[in-house]
Amino acid sequence: MRIGELARRSGLSRDTLRFYERQGLIRSGPGPDNTNSYRDYPEDALITLEQVADAQAAGISIAELVMLLGQLEAADPDSFDGEAFLQDRIDEVEARIVRAERFLDSLKQAKAALAAPPVLR
Repeated sequence: MRIGELARRSGLSRDTLRFYERQGLIRSGPGPDNTNSYRDYPEDALITLEQVADAQAAGISIAELVMLLGQLEAADPDSFDGEAFLQDRIDEVEARIVRAERFLDSLKQAKAALAAPPVLR
């Protein structure tokens, strides 16, 4: 699919998609027509973009994603402790979930308090 279709289907701008491609998060190849410079993106780019969005929502930066992918693809994985990196990210996300659940409970309590009939004195 071309970048316009990927942008439409992913809800991201063309500039964002180009940025992600420059960062190595998604890939494209030359289109079937050699007379133009159009690039084609594979269908699985949509899945990758969803994963990037999920990672960002969980607090993982684009730079961290790029670093992780780069290290995982590196010829010498001994210089990068991928397991420790991933465990740190897991710990961070789990801590965010705990805080989010605590805040959700606070919101529910506030809503319940507003719905309760007023106390007459």
